[in-house]
Amino acid sequence: VFISAKFGQRVQQVLETALLVVAERQKRVPTAALNKTLRDAVASHPPASKPGKWLKFFYATQADVSPPTFIVFMNDPTQIHFSYRRYLENKLREQFGFTGTAIRMSFRGRDEGR
Repeated sequence: VFISAKFGQRVQQVLETALLVVAERQKRVPTAALNKTLRDAVASHPPASKPGKWLKFFYATQADVSPPTFIVFMNDPTQIHFSYRRYLENKLREQFGFTGTAIRMSFRGRDEGR
């Protein structure tokens, strides 16, 4: 947002944008909607994997807000490529917004954290 304090241009828009970012940062996504988005994203663009070692996504959940933190459970989290991580993040932004805030994504094996 370009502003000019000298001329008072779009000064109010800065506050509105800041309030929007705060609201987006506090957003909580239902697990069912998150898993549907993940399933659709993987179906439309499957991740690259090594021959004989397919990547399987089991489910995802939102662990925290401010910043929004998502945990994705899968069979082999060491094989996820940074570009696929970015692809999934972009799909989350496309579906749920998160304007102006960082999104954290953690990929874990099915048995990690138990």
